Amino acid sequence: MATQKTIPIVVGVTGHRNIRSEDRDALYGAVVRTLSELQSRCPHSELLMLNALAEGADQLCAEAAEALSIPLVAALPMEQAEYERDFSGDSKQALYRYCDSARECFVVPAIEQTPPSPDRDFAYRQAGVYAATHAHVLLALWDGKPLPEKTCGTAETVRFALEQAYDPKGSIPLSGCPVLHIMTPREASEPQEAGTVRFLGDRSAFDEILQRTDEFNRLAVGAPSSSSPLLPQDREPDAKLDRMEALYAEADALSIRFATQYRRILAALAVISTVITVAFLLYDEADLHWMILLCGLMLLAAWLVQRRGSRIACHRRYLEYRTLAESLRVQAFLRYAGSRIRVADILPWSELEDAAWIAAALRIIPICGKPYGAHSVRKPWVEDQIAYHLRAGRKSERARAGSERIVGIALFVSIALYLLVLLFELVWGDLLPASLRIANADLYRMLSKLLLGGISAATLFISNYYGRLSLSRAASDHRKMAQFYTAILSRIDRSGETEDLLLLLAREELIENGNWCSYRRDNAADFNL
Repeated sequence: MATQKTIPIVVGVTGHRNIRSEDRDALYGAVVRTLSELQSRCPHSELLMLNALAEGADQLCAEAAEALSIPLVAALPMEQAEYERDFSGDSKQALYRYCDSARECFVVPAIEQTPPSPDRDFAYRQAGVYAATHAHVLLALWDGKPLPEKTCGTAETVRFALEQAYDPKGSIPLSGCPVLHIMTPREASEPQEAGTVRFLGDRSAFDEILQRTDEFNRLAVGAPSSSSPLLPQDREPDAKLDRMEALYAEADALSIRFATQYRRILAALAVISTVITVAFLLYDEADLHWMILLCGLMLLAAWLVQRRGSRIACHRRYLEYRTLAESLRVQAFLRYAGSRIRVADILPWSELEDAAWIAAALRIIPICGKPYGAHSVRKPWVEDQIAYHLRAGRKSERARAGSERIVGIALFVSIALYLLVLLFELVWGDLLPASLRIANADLYRMLSKLLLGGISAATLFISNYYGRLSLSRAASDHRKMAQFYTAILSRIDRSGETEDLLLLLAREELIENGNWCSYRRDNAADFNL
């Protein structure tokens, strides 16, 4: 599997250290079944396990992941040498082994404000927050009993996931993480049945996230990509940036592919609608009765075209993959600039609601330690965006002007033809008592109706086709964004590339893309055209 181009399904882990020996087999079996079900539901996606490797539930889950060949990402609460003080015997040896075999092993950054004298509980709490905020789903081996707030236990980690019940240093998160709760009694607790699984959170939303993520991965593997690199190619190696660029290129290519299909379907429906109108006019006015068959064929063609559009979901995929591409591009620039701002935390609410799978993907893609240094994004982000929006704005303006010319010409021809018909009726028709009479007047009248009806239909459908493309709005948006980036360039010259400026850049770009998706979302290709 080409994992560089796909979005992994990340399973976070939290759980009790104290597992009753008689429950271990039941718990291990429940974890294996749960992970196996996720694998079978997402055949085109790689599963990753995000695990702090603490004694007890964490190491049991790591063992299950190893048995299923699920790669491990070790997110430790503190440096390994310090962390080892909490282990002994077999559990310490297991820690060494899992850290050595993990795909990644790092100390989680503090997500909440660090107190003056952070203790071990604070470090464990940050590990819990990290697992709850960097996963698609949290696997919780827990007895189901709540604990007081501001603790660092399993119950609190479940609250982090479901309620975002923590105090981040940066943006306030608005989207949570569902929980797969595996009943795990404690050693000294009353008898309980171990290993039963229940889902906590929005099940339908989670199912859609898995389905849409796996759909993207299926389409992404093997798909050609021609996007130019986002960042300088002579930068130091950074596997996370490489992954973000690869995913951006894939999402960008897929968005372009489905945009092309969307426009073809839009054009096909416009042509079919025009042909139906003209054919019906010929049937009604010229007594060409066989034209009713053509109307039927065109209606069938319209149904097939619209059905194909629905089946390949080109409009939805076009917009979602564009949102994913733009969000990944922003995240890559933020990491390149040395910022730890997460795009998932600053996505507009409309995007969180309309494409939850994208927000989930953006939560897990930056899993890693801190960025490799800070680099200037003046050229790759700001200056290149000015050039892009100026170029795209001119293209949209030319397309808008061209569509207006076409509609204007059609309107002029319609008016000219109307005047000719009016003149015909005044001179040779029945409008005036003294009108002249000519042979075949009804034939000429029928031909004029056909011409007027055909041109009017073509004008209507051409204007509707270009209207669905929102060319005027697109040209205006490109002009505004070019002005915005020009203002940012002046601010960089005055104050430098500060964290506040990077946050402003990221927010405005995400809002602009959200607005673009909002008005594009209403322009699906359908026969209402």
